[in-house]
This record gives sequence, structure tokens and C-alpha cells, in this order.
Amino acid sequence: MIIFNYLLMCAIFSTTFLAIKIGVEAGLPPFLSAGLRFLLAGAFIFLWMILQRKAKPSLLLRKEFLLIGMTSTFLTFATLYWAEQHVASGIAAILSATGPMIILMIQSVVMRKKARRSDYWGCAVGFAGVCVLIMPKLAIGSDLIWILSCVVILIGEIGYSVGSLATRKLSLDMPDISPITINAVQMMHGGLALLLLSLFSERGQWTGLTTMPAIGSVLYLTIVGSMLGHSLYAWLLKATNAFFPSTWLFVSPIIALGLGAFLYGETISLYSVLGSLFIIGGILIVNLPELRARFMSRRMASSSG
Repeated sequence: MIIFNYLLMCAIFSTTFLAIKIGVEAGLPPFLSAGLRFLLAGAFIFLWMILQRKAKPSLLLRKEFLLIGMTSTFLTFATLYWAEQHVASGIAAILSATGPMIILMIQSVVMRKKARRSDYWGCAVGFAGVCVLIMPKLAIGSDLIWILSCVVILIGEIGYSVGSLATRKLSLDMPDISPITINAVQMMHGGLALLLLSLFSERGQWTGLTTMPAIGSVLYLTIVGSMLGHSLYAWLLKATNAFFPSTWLFVSPIIALGLGAFLYGETISLYSVLGSLFIIGGILIVNLPELRARFMSRRMASSSG
């Protein structure tokens, strides 16, 4: 079940970037699309947890959940959905994979946590990958909105990183609350904020919601992407460890790049391939000590058996 759920989670996360692209290009306002997705998904999951007597409605009033919702969901996906109006879904997936490296930088610079040498090398390689992706068009200077969209996605990853650190702290402070419940409540807060942003910035553009690609995008991202995908991630965190589920970042961006090209005709350039390899290589370098430790422990277990 662990291997099956892990592969299913990787497949889901690989397709969500393309589903977002299909929705926004079908005329669906980005903030409205993101808000509907997360508010509905969070509400359904939270209601289910209440019926299972694993959550209480009073959790909606906790300010800790509001902070996570404003960072993990609102800032991360407001920027991602807006940017995918201008960049390919594969590029968005690759840039989104920088989250773990930004977490390390926040821990090192802001929280004064001592980093390993491999962490610095990994961040340097990952940053080089971002430069490889952006520099060609930056040098030409002919597509400033594309460059701005890439920068906006990276800003959104700062929100993801802050939200991830806050979620970990909340999980340690409140071990009796299920990770699925935490995720559901923060999605509701973030989704509501996205809908409020849409109300003030996208008024009069909601007609795109009536097209079939837009409806399909919202339904797929709500049910499969948020309700199933994030629940699988939370289940894997509990069934394995904090490291194993995050390894989806090693494979999903490359799959997303291929899906965008194969199913949606997105262009794959030499720079996008090199940039993605650098970024994923940076993630691997950052996690090299953990990977080595896992390999050695498994090797010792098999030899002792």
C-alpha cells in the first residue's frame, strides 16, 4: 500500500500543473479557480473529519491555522495560478520544486539553524538551474512578463516554505490533531482568501467558469489534486517518515515537463531541460546525507537478516 499510494501521489502531483494551465487558458480567472479548489476540498475533508469525531469546528478559529493558510495555500497558489497564464506548466512545476531549498535558506538565515556543506552546495546548484531557465529570455529582454511570472512563482515558494515550517511546528505542538485536519483547515482559510481576492480583482470575468475545460479543471484539482493527493501525502507522512513522501520532487517536475509537451504541445527547450536537471540535482545534493543514511540502514538491516 505504501508503494502504491506513493506512486499514485507522484502521478497526481505531476498532473496538477497541467490541469491549472488548462483551466486558466480556458478563461477561468486564476484566483477564482484556486479559491474554489481549496475551499471546497478543505470543507469536504474537514466535515468528514468532524463526522469521524477527529476534529472540532473550533479549530477554524485558531490563528495558527490562519497563518498556514495564508502562506501554504494563499500565497503559494495565488502566485502559481497567476503565473501559469504566462509560463508553461512544466516550467511552473520545475520552479515550484525549489521549495525545499528555500526552506533551508530560511532555516539558515532567519532561524540561525546550522546548515551542512551539502545544503549550501545543493542550494547553489538549484539556484544555477533557475538562472539557466530564466537567463536566455532575460538576455533577450523580449518577454518581461514571462520573466516576471517565473519570479512570482519563486516568491510563492517562499510562502510554501514558511507554511511548511509553521505546519511542522504546529504538528509538534498539537500531536493529537491529525495532519489531514491541519491541511483541511488551512486549505479553507487560504481558499476563502483567494475567493476574496478574486471578488475584488476579477469581477466580471467569472463567465469562464461555464466552459467544460474550466469545470473539468476545477473538479479534477479539487477532488484528485487536493482531496486525494494531499491526503495521500499526509497518510504517507504518518505511515513512513518526514523524508520519504517529499521525494516526489525528484520525479514529478520532469514528468510534468513531459506531460505539458506531449498532451498540450508545450515547447521543451535545451535550457528548460538543463535548468530542470540542475534544480533536481540541487534537491538531490541537499538530501544526499539523508539518502545515504537510508541506504546504509537498509543495507545493514538486510545483511543482519
